[in-house]
Amino acid sequence: MPDRNEHGQYTGRIPPEAALEVFEEREDLGRPLTAADVMEVLECSRRTAHNKLNELVEAGELRTRKVGARSRVWWTPIEAPTDVGGALERGERRTARTVAQIVEEVELPGEGKTLERRRAALLAAYEYLIENPSARKSEFLENVYPDHSAGFESREGWWNAIQPALKELPGVDPPNERGHIWTFLGGHRFRPTLG
Repeated sequence: MPDRNEHGQYTGRIPPEAALEVFEEREDLGRPLTAADVMEVLECSRRTAHNKLNELVEAGELRTRKVGARSRVWWTPIEAPTDVGGALERGERRTARTVAQIVEEVELPGEGKTLERRRAALLAAYEYLIENPSARKSEFLENVYPDHSAGFESREGWWNAIQPALKELPGVDPPNERGHIWTFLGGHRFRPTLG
């Protein structure tokens, strides 16, 4: 790896591994990154960041997806285990938590049966996003809320409780602004374990 100067900048050519370090050193390992995130850390041009990220995609180290007309994100792939049943029979410990475990831990209002219904509503919203990897708030309200109102009197009340918890689930990329598109990152490559 090339040397850095007193300001932490690379003094020679930036290797692709430097961009990979940006992914490894982030606090939230599940959050996808943009070229701007990499540019900021490496203090390089957008072109250099894109080149390094694309090299890592070609090497199989990263995955990428277009998320808007001119936007793209990159993430470290998390491959689903191919033999979950066999691994459990053999008593192997799984390091990744299942979505159901995460849903049990996220904050939702209520207790008892009400909380159970709200957790089920959160799972239904998540499953909807997996099946529709680019969805707007209005689509969740139209397609998930009617069957999973979970004791909320209004659609807005339901959304205000569900959407912060939905952000916590694996592969979910929430919009930066209100009313914009929620995305599920992973598509056919990543199907989370729901149970």
